[in-house]
Amino acid sequence: MTVYESEIPGVGHKFELELDGEERLVVIIHHDGKRELYRRPGPNEDSVKLASLTGKKARQLGSILEGAYFQPVEMDELNVPLGEAIIEWVEVKDGSPPVGRTLAEAAIRRQTGVSVIAIQRGEETIANPNPETEIDAGDILVAIGTREEQAALTELLNATDSEDAQS
Repeated sequence: MTVYESEIPGVGHKFELELDGEERLVVIIHHDGKRELYRRPGPNEDSVKLASLTGKKARQLGSILEGAYFQPVEMDELNVPLGEAIIEWVEVKDGSPPVGRTLAEAAIRRQTGVSVIAIQRGEETIANPNPETEIDAGDILVAIGTREEQAALTELLNATDSEDAQS
Protein backbone atom coordinates (compact mmCIF):
# COMPACT_ATOMS: atom_id res chain seq x y z
CA MET A 1 0.00 0.00 0.00
CA THR A 2 1.36 3.39 -0.97
CA VAL A 3 0.91 6.41 1.31
CA TYR A 4 1.26 9.92 -0.09
CA GLU A 5 2.01 12.77 2.30
CA SER A 6 1.75 16.48 1.61
CA GLU A 7 1.67 19.65 3.66
CA ILE A 8 -1.40 21.85 3.60
CA PRO A 9 -0.13 25.36 4.42
CA GLY A 10 -1.85 26.87 7.44
CA VAL A 11 -3.84 23.66 8.07
CA GLY A 12 -1.56 20.68 8.71
CA HIS A 13 -0.70 17.49 6.81
CA LYS A 14 -2.62 15.35 4.35
CA PHE A 15 -2.07 11.61 3.97
CA GLU A 16 -3.58 9.58 1.14
CA LEU A 17 -3.65 5.80 1.37
CA GLU A 18 -4.23 3.76 -1.78
CA LEU A 19 -7.08 1.29 -1.36
CA ASP A 20 -8.59 -1.01 -4.00
CA GLY A 21 -8.36 0.20 -7.57
CA GLU A 22 -8.06 3.98 -7.69
CA GLU A 23 -9.91 4.54 -4.43
CA ARG A 24 -8.08 6.41 -1.66
CA LEU A 25 -8.56 7.09 2.03
CA VAL A 26 -7.59 10.68 2.84
CA VAL A 27 -6.58 11.71 6.35
CA ILE A 28 -6.06 15.38 7.20
CA ILE A 29 -4.31 16.13 10.48
CA HIS A 30 -4.83 19.74 11.53
CA HIS A 31 -2.27 21.66 13.55
CA ASP A 32 -4.77 21.78 16.45
CA GLY A 33 -4.95 17.93 16.58
CA LYS A 34 -8.29 17.51 14.82
CA ARG A 35 -8.40 14.72 12.22
CA GLU A 36 -10.70 14.41 9.24
CA LEU A 37 -11.26 11.23 7.24
CA TYR A 38 -12.36 11.29 3.61
CA ARG A 39 -12.95 8.65 0.94
CA ARG A 40 -12.07 9.52 -2.65
CA PRO A 41 -13.51 6.94 -5.10
CA GLY A 42 -11.30 7.97 -8.02
CA PRO A 43 -8.70 10.53 -9.12
CA ASN A 44 -11.25 12.79 -10.80
CA GLU A 45 -13.95 12.45 -8.14
CA ASP A 46 -14.71 14.58 -5.12
CA SER A 47 -13.83 13.28 -1.69
CA VAL A 48 -16.66 12.35 0.67
CA LYS A 49 -16.18 13.22 4.33
CA LEU A 50 -16.48 10.15 6.54
CA ALA A 51 -15.68 11.51 9.99
CA SER A 52 -14.12 14.26 12.03
CA LEU A 53 -12.22 13.17 15.14
CA THR A 54 -10.55 14.85 18.07
CA GLY A 55 -6.93 13.90 18.68
CA LYS A 56 -7.95 11.60 21.55
CA LYS A 57 -10.62 9.79 19.49
CA ALA A 58 -8.20 9.47 16.56
CA ARG A 59 -5.64 7.81 18.85
CA GLN A 60 -8.33 5.45 20.17
CA LEU A 61 -9.34 4.56 16.59
CA GLY A 62 -5.68 4.08 15.70
CA SER A 63 -5.26 1.70 18.65
CA ILE A 64 -8.27 -0.30 17.50
CA LEU A 65 -6.98 -0.47 13.91
CA GLU A 66 -3.52 -1.42 15.14
CA GLY A 67 -4.93 -4.32 17.11
CA ALA A 68 -4.48 -3.10 20.69
CA TYR A 69 -8.04 -4.16 21.59
CA PHE A 70 -8.38 -7.25 19.41
CA GLN A 71 -5.75 -8.95 17.30
CA PRO A 72 -7.32 -10.96 14.47
CA VAL A 73 -5.53 -13.73 12.66
CA GLU A 74 -4.37 -12.39 9.30
CA MET A 75 -5.46 -15.33 7.15
CA ASP A 76 -3.46 -14.25 4.10
CA GLU A 77 -0.30 -14.23 6.27
CA LEU A 78 -1.13 -17.41 8.19
CA ASN A 79 1.37 -20.19 7.55
CA VAL A 80 0.51 -23.45 9.28
CA PRO A 81 2.52 -26.49 8.18
CA LEU A 82 -0.40 -28.88 7.62
CA GLY A 83 0.82 -30.32 4.33
CA GLU A 84 -2.23 -31.01 2.15
CA ALA A 85 -4.61 -30.68 5.11
CA ILE A 86 -6.88 -27.70 5.67
CA ILE A 87 -9.22 -26.78 8.49
CA GLU A 88 -12.86 -26.10 7.64
CA TRP A 89 -15.92 -25.04 9.65
CA VAL A 90 -19.06 -26.83 8.44
CA GLU A 91 -22.57 -26.38 9.79
CA VAL A 92 -24.71 -29.44 10.55
CA LYS A 93 -28.15 -28.81 9.06
CA ASP A 94 -31.38 -30.16 10.53
CA GLY A 95 -32.07 -33.57 8.96
CA SER A 96 -28.39 -34.27 8.30
CA PRO A 97 -27.56 -37.98 8.90
CA PRO A 98 -25.21 -37.37 11.88
CA VAL A 99 -27.83 -35.38 13.87
CA GLY A 100 -28.66 -37.19 17.10
CA ARG A 101 -25.72 -39.57 16.74
CA THR A 102 -22.40 -39.57 18.57
CA LEU A 103 -19.19 -38.99 16.68
CA ALA A 104 -18.49 -42.72 17.00
CA GLU A 105 -21.92 -43.68 15.65
CA ALA A 106 -21.71 -41.18 12.79
CA ALA A 107 -18.30 -42.60 11.82
CA ILE A 108 -17.33 -39.30 10.18
CA ARG A 109 -13.62 -40.09 10.06
CA ARG A 110 -14.21 -43.56 8.57
CA GLN A 111 -16.66 -42.23 5.97
CA THR A 112 -14.86 -39.02 4.96
CA GLY A 113 -11.28 -39.12 6.28
CA VAL A 114 -11.59 -35.85 8.23
CA SER A 115 -11.00 -35.56 11.95
CA VAL A 116 -13.42 -33.41 13.94
CA ILE A 117 -11.16 -31.33 16.19
CA ALA A 118 -13.85 -29.12 17.74
CA ILE A 119 -17.57 -28.49 17.76
CA GLN A 120 -18.98 -24.98 18.06
CA ARG A 121 -22.42 -25.21 19.70
CA GLY A 122 -23.84 -21.72 20.10
CA GLU A 123 -21.49 -19.88 22.45
CA GLU A 124 -19.88 -23.13 23.65
CA THR A 125 -16.80 -24.64 22.04
CA ILE A 126 -16.21 -28.33 22.58
CA ALA A 127 -12.49 -28.76 21.95
CA ASN A 128 -11.22 -32.25 21.11
CA PRO A 129 -14.67 -33.83 21.34
CA ASN A 130 -14.67 -37.45 22.48
CA PRO A 131 -16.34 -40.25 20.49
CA GLU A 132 -19.41 -40.10 22.78
CA THR A 133 -20.11 -36.44 21.94
CA GLU A 134 -23.52 -36.21 20.28
CA ILE A 135 -23.95 -34.11 17.15
CA ASP A 136 -26.83 -31.61 17.17
CA ALA A 137 -28.46 -29.68 14.33
CA GLY A 138 -26.88 -26.23 14.18
CA ASP A 139 -23.50 -27.46 15.42
CA ILE A 140 -20.48 -26.24 13.52
CA LEU A 141 -17.94 -29.01 13.07
CA VAL A 142 -14.32 -27.88 12.91
CA ALA A 143 -12.59 -30.55 10.86
CA ILE A 144 -9.09 -31.12 9.52
CA GLY A 145 -8.47 -33.02 6.31
CA THR A 146 -7.58 -32.70 2.64
CA ARG A 147 -9.79 -30.80 0.22
CA GLU A 148 -11.20 -34.10 -1.04
CA GLU A 149 -11.95 -35.24 2.52
CA GLN A 150 -13.57 -31.88 3.32
CA ALA A 151 -15.74 -32.23 0.20
CA ALA A 152 -16.78 -35.71 1.39
CA LEU A 153 -17.75 -34.23 4.79
CA THR A 154 -19.84 -31.53 3.14
CA GLU A 155 -21.54 -34.17 0.99
CA LEU A 156 -22.23 -36.32 4.06
CA LEU A 157 -23.68 -33.40 6.02
CA ASN A 158 -25.85 -32.30 3.08
CA ALA A 159 -27.29 -35.80 2.56
CA THR A 160 -30.73 -36.51 3.98
CA ASP A 161 -31.50 -39.35 6.37
CA SER A 162 -33.33 -41.20 3.58
CA GLU A 163 -30.26 -40.97 1.29
CA ASP A 164 -28.08 -42.17 4.17
CA ALA A 165 -30.37 -45.16 4.80
CA GLN A 166 -30.10 -46.16 1.11
CA SER A 167 -26.28 -46.26 1.15
